[in-house]
Amino acid sequence: MMNSKSCISVSAMKPCCKFLISYRSSSLFGFYSPNSMNSSKLQYRNIDSRSIRSGIQRRRIVLDRNGFCDSDSMVLRARGSKGRGRGVLVIPRVASDFRNHSSSSLGSHVNNDKRLESIFVKPLVFKELEKTEEITKKESGNVGEDAKFGEKEGVLSQSEAEKEAWKLLRGAVVNYCGFPVGTVAANDPGDKQTLNYDQVFIRDFVPSAYAFLLDGEGEIVRNFLLHTLQLQSWEKTVDCHSPGPGLMPASFKVKSAPLEGNDGSFEEFLDPDFGGSAIGRVSPVDSGLWWIILLRAYGKLTGDYTLQERIDVQTGIKLILKLCLADGFDMFPTLLVTDGSCMIDRRMGIHGHPLEIQALFYSALRCAREMLNVNDGTKNLVAAINNRLSALSFHIREYYWVDIKKINEIYRYNTEEYSADATNKFNIYPEQIPTWLVDWIPNKGGYFIGNLQPAHMDFRFFTLGNLWAVISSLGNQEQNEGVMTLIEEKWDDLVANMPLKICFPALEQDEWRIITGSDPKNTPWSYHNGGSWPTLLWQFTLACIKMGKLELAKKAVAVAEKRLKEDEWPEYYDTKSGRFVGKQSRLYQTWTIAGFLASKKLIEQPEKASLLFWEEDYQLLETCVCALSRSSGRKKNKCSRFTPPRS
Repeated sequence: MMNSKSCISVSAMKPCCKFLISYRSSSLFGFYSPNSMNSSKLQYRNIDSRSIRSGIQRRRIVLDRNGFCDSDSMVLRARGSKGRGRGVLVIPRVASDFRNHSSSSLGSHVNNDKRLESIFVKPLVFKELEKTEEITKKESGNVGEDAKFGEKEGVLSQSEAEKEAWKLLRGAVVNYCGFPVGTVAANDPGDKQTLNYDQVFIRDFVPSAYAFLLDGEGEIVRNFLLHTLQLQSWEKTVDCHSPGPGLMPASFKVKSAPLEGNDGSFEEFLDPDFGGSAIGRVSPVDSGLWWIILLRAYGKLTGDYTLQERIDVQTGIKLILKLCLADGFDMFPTLLVTDGSCMIDRRMGIHGHPLEIQALFYSALRCAREMLNVNDGTKNLVAAINNRLSALSFHIREYYWVDIKKINEIYRYNTEEYSADATNKFNIYPEQIPTWLVDWIPNKGGYFIGNLQPAHMDFRFFTLGNLWAVISSLGNQEQNEGVMTLIEEKWDDLVANMPLKICFPALEQDEWRIITGSDPKNTPWSYHNGGSWPTLLWQFTLACIKMGKLELAKKAVAVAEKRLKEDEWPEYYDTKSGRFVGKQSRLYQTWTIAGFLASKKLIEQPEKASLLFWEEDYQLLETCVCALSRSSGRKKNKCSRFTPPRS
């Protein structure tokens, strides 16, 4: 680790980005490298044999003008010296004026602002990481301190599972140019074929980020947010087609390449995947949504709001929103996506308007509205966000919600109604009600269905979408309570031996063959097809705390804690009750580890949970767009958002 060095990272627009390492003699821009300065308390993970690590080899890392898109880019060079930990720093020119740009120059409306496509601000990041006493002891060979690594004074004593989990989480950290930028998806020492599990995934890193933030460690999250923001602006082309500039990558990997010559010099670079290498070649719709959600969480838990106020970060938010709010053919406020564009990244019949995407979309819109600088250049965008939030919440609450009463109503639907006042607006045939649902739905409680399209309702229960509907208040108070009641009532189906089912029930027999294409990984009650995923635990805990059900969260965490350490932290569990470790499950899966730790931290500090969820937004109710104009002569819709909360 580069304990006595500081690193300056300058973003680049092309995949051949190069970076500067300034050695301990540098005092550039007032950033001295005093001997007392430390690296983060994070335990870094080696990327490969040529990873930057003090004392291993002589190195030269070069950043030059060719990595940028404009002529005003900074030219920085640093060369390692044989036998000494010092370096020479030469800066021919510094001409970065991005902070002089006003956010109003970014345009007035999300759909009309063409300049958003070409403005990419390149942040100059100066960060010095702090070294803790624990790291010092570890570096001096005090292996006995491993179990105490990361513990804080005054914190409740940790269980053996927690101690191991923290050690594993810090061991999964990936460093870039000497600084932590994320965690690998899995770090299984017995895995002979890593595939892409050695990459940093945006969605996978979120529980790791929450665990670190709740433990008082914000540096890795800040670095992650900035580096993934820089990747957003890279060229993205698959088969001669390029998506919008706001698309965030699904994952990235730190790689190194030798420079010319035979002196052992090399350069490190980030290699992102925007879906071009993914199974099915599906772009990650949820990556940008998770990025916005995490950006807000970083500010809330650290108190550092300067990050979200930066012009480049504000631009990144707007680019993501531009993709999401673009006009299209759809008549509905929900996002239209393909199969495999979220956590369920294989064919599972969720194409269309899956609940998971809509709940994350709603959460990201609420986050963005909080973080955007409001001025003449953004007021139209904020208005568009408000309108979409209002329409989306009405749509989900009105058409996605089912309970015993609603299912009985669907059972009695008339079909082929041609009228603006039709009751069966989506022409749902009563025969679509599955036989399992008739006996499964409890008398109390309900849930949001998995998908809704013309003549199609997916009645499966999808856990992540329902939890985020609760967390973000996409549902009203009565619906949120209904979701938690249903989970309690159906505990043996949704939790059983390992929390929590990704969806219920599994697709079987002909349904499995037709909908999944006979996917051998998504067999019934395995993986995405009814498998049990421990990473969902932290989101369940957050929803429980919001709804005043802390004991329910503790119960679920206790179930997981009994097995996770013994089973070596698997990615998922198989069988209807979650008894077996998944047949193709990776062990030491990072978001399994992080989900468990984030849950424990939330239970220890429930007051911090209030910073991470949302209550009902009554301003949206006042500006409700779902009520049709009286002058139109049409019947006025009854908005379910006005359902009063229970006393």
